[in-house]
Amino acid sequence: MKVTPSLLVAAAASLVVAGLVTAVPTPASAASLTEVTGFGANPGGMRMHVYVPDVRPANPAIVVAMHGCGGSGPGFYSGSEFASLADRHGFVVIYPSAQQEAGFGKCFDTWSDAAKRRGGGSDPVSLVSMVTYVQQRYGGDPNRVFATGSSSGGMMTNQMLALYPDVFKAGAAFMGVPFNCFANAADFPPGSSRCTGGGGANRTPQEWGDAVRQAYPGYTGARPRVQLWHGTNDTLVPYALLQESIEQWTNVFGLSQTPSSTDTPQTNWNRHRYNNSAGATLVEAYSVQGAGHTLPSGGMAAQAIAFFGLDRAVDPTSTTTSTTTTTTSTTTMTTTTTVQPPGTCRVTSTVNAWNTGLTESITITNTGATAVNGWSLTFTLPAGQTITSGWSATYSPSSGHVTARNVAYNASIPPNASIGIGFQATHNGNTAKPASFTLNGMACATA
Repeated sequence: MKVTPSLLVAAAASLVVAGLVTAVPTPASAASLTEVTGFGANPGGMRMHVYVPDVRPANPAIVVAMHGCGGSGPGFYSGSEFASLADRHGFVVIYPSAQQEAGFGKCFDTWSDAAKRRGGGSDPVSLVSMVTYVQQRYGGDPNRVFATGSSSGGMMTNQMLALYPDVFKAGAAFMGVPFNCFANAADFPPGSSRCTGGGGANRTPQEWGDAVRQAYPGYTGARPRVQLWHGTNDTLVPYALLQESIEQWTNVFGLSQTPSSTDTPQTNWNRHRYNNSAGATLVEAYSVQGAGHTLPSGGMAAQAIAFFGLDRAVDPTSTTTSTTTTTTSTTTMTTTTTVQPPGTCRVTSTVNAWNTGLTESITITNTGATAVNGWSLTFTLPAGQTITSGWSATYSPSSGHVTARNVAYNASIPPNASIGIGFQATHNGNTAKPASFTLNGMACATA
């Protein structure tokens, strides 16, 4: 579908509020959005705002949340759900503001040659500087850095995953395009874009995958997992680009183009998962039926945070408190930080299998000195296993990388105490147990 300038102008308002369609209450916290200057190399001339929740672990995860064209970091903070989720789960959110004019507002640079090369300059280098700043000032965990964004921000999410796979561990792109879809500045909307107009976006999976591999030549490390979202009625960034993005990232991972599983986790959300041979979901794609250029809407940010593995509660009753003073060239701020001490845990599991079914009983033991109040246990089901029912916990998703969450009656695990949970599953001959378990983000001993 060709996107005309008149359509782009008509949809400019949608871009301004892309991802801002859900009213979100102000977080119940003393924390507030703060602008930071002097955060490091900034060839994109970008502005940086940061949201640091009052309750967070000593080494919080970092989420870079990026607005759509015509928007801003503060606008995305006010109108999306990431700040309230940060309060709940204890991660820091960076809200960048793009400064590149693109004909109908400021957009993130995903078109220039500099922005397509690792360390080449422009917005990507500025974004990495922001991440480094948060790591240095707030003890941000370098092993838990994530990117997400809407429209132009979704495009930049794919950009950062391609350019800096050693920095970002996963990303969630809403209404984006594949990396290197735009040929140059003239190809970026408004105008006659071959990318969003369709003519330049119909490439083979190999061609798309090669574009990512060429962004960081010689890189052989782990690639970040990818979550993709698109509305079926999106005419500004055509829905067909979702398939092109799927082809790009599945090729990068060497996965089949055929989904490993398909389900509907919520009404009108059709999800396809692409798993590796161990059953881990590396690419996840959502087609949102009937949605236009209006994502993320209610609940989608939470789904992205769950995909990142950040959906655990922060327990203020088992934290210590410290105070950090941060000074920049224009801003001085004092932040009271509640630091959750490291805990320990042990998990034992027993499998009872038959024909094409099995049950698995799991015992979680708190071997730490403080109570665990609210828990999430994550593990990867062996390939071919699918959970059909469970007890003493809620389980989501039913295959691949699974999170079991407490129910009301077993939310607390006192020191040296244990609880039992379990599930029933189907299998295709592989009746093995999960190789490892993580409780509230911390690896457990297994037996």
